[in-house]
Amino acid sequence: MVEGSGRGPVARRFYLATEGAERRTWELSSGSCSVGSDPSNDVVVDEPTVSRFHCELVVTDRVGPRVRDLGSKNGTFIDGVRVADGFLRNGSVLRVGRTPLRFGLGTESTALPISERTAMGPLVGVSMAMRSAFAVMERAAATDATVLLEGETGTGKEGAAEAIHLASSRSGRPLTVVDCGTLARSLLESELFGHERGAFTGAVARRLGAFEEARGGTVFIDEIGELPEDLQPKLLRVLERKEIRAVGSNDHVPVDVRVIAATNRDLRTDVNAGRFRSDLYYRLAVIRLRLPPLRERLEDLPRLVDTLLDRLGGGPDAEALRSPELMATLARCAWPGNVRELRNHLERCLAFSQPVPVDHGDELPAPPPVVSADLTLAELRRVVGDDAERRYLGLLLDACRGNVSAAAEKAKIHRVHLHRLLRRHGLRART
Repeated sequence: MVEGSGRGPVARRFYLATEGAERRTWELSSGSCSVGSDPSNDVVVDEPTVSRFHCELVVTDRVGPRVRDLGSKNGTFIDGVRVADGFLRNGSVLRVGRTPLRFGLGTESTALPISERTAMGPLVGVSMAMRSAFAVMERAAATDATVLLEGETGTGKEGAAEAIHLASSRSGRPLTVVDCGTLARSLLESELFGHERGAFTGAVARRLGAFEEARGGTVFIDEIGELPEDLQPKLLRVLERKEIRAVGSNDHVPVDVRVIAATNRDLRTDVNAGRFRSDLYYRLAVIRLRLPPLRERLEDLPRLVDTLLDRLGGGPDAEALRSPELMATLARCAWPGNVRELRNHLERCLAFSQPVPVDHGDELPAPPPVVSADLTLAELRRVVGDDAERRYLGLLLDACRGNVSAAAEKAKIHRVHLHRLLRRHGLRART
């Protein structure tokens, strides 16, 4: 059942329009939209040079209009410049394949739904980003629709799956978990669908798979992007026909389960590259939810620290870890490992009975960018350029002692532009 949701963060209205005699305009009011030739996109451009999932636009007041290429074949261009990830201006021309689209910001805004919750399952958060996620999770829990959870490593995708399950009508039944990233292909099929005795060497007895074990409940498939291509049609059959066939069996067994999948990759890019079946993606992404990284929800730090310390059994030793000074220090960190990294850091602090320096590799020399003959020249330039840009920004902040205004002046760029670059690379000013 969906519990009290309110109206919260504001998303700008924006539009994309083709140019020429046969002008088409798409007015959009959500914070993001996808552009491509596939009919499931928000903006459908049916043209041979446009990939199925070509690019994604994200428009929020916090980061400004942004476009990200989804591994398209013919590239995404902003005002004539090919980009992998870039920012738009009002009036910019966004070209996908051979099709130019005029981007414009509207004068109206629309409020996005937020939940009144500040916790759901094992997840906690008072930020608008998390309460917006809770609102989507509430609506997902009220249905049996398949859910695709997206987000960086450590953002809490398994916790979100647990929260949806616990808030659903299936909460009294099992939640089974299968991690495609940790199991060998030979074991993964058996883990999902089970096997009969003698199906393969070592199969000394019949074994139920996750779908049969979760009858009436939920199956959570983590790292779905790692699912081997030969198993993808078998999972699609389960989603479409609600039946499985165990390894070594000729019988199809009906199953009543709800499926939640998670990935830290963008499966639309994998669809474009032919690594992931498009029909399976459509069946998985009935409801899509992106879990925000910790750097986008730093106002949740005090609540997160309290919750994690309680779960770690901190006791009296934990009081020194709740100080405003430590919160300020934690807020200046990039947290590439997100909440999981924060938990590990707090556990390390408890082991020493005092705050210790945050160690997430920032002090280690950055590894050189991966150079491969498999890259195109444009991709190589982007990889090397992004690496050099991130290193430069880190050195710039150090030289200016974290003062963004001074750093922008030294770099001869506008302060707003510098803030955008820092957000792009997950860097934060140190003061």
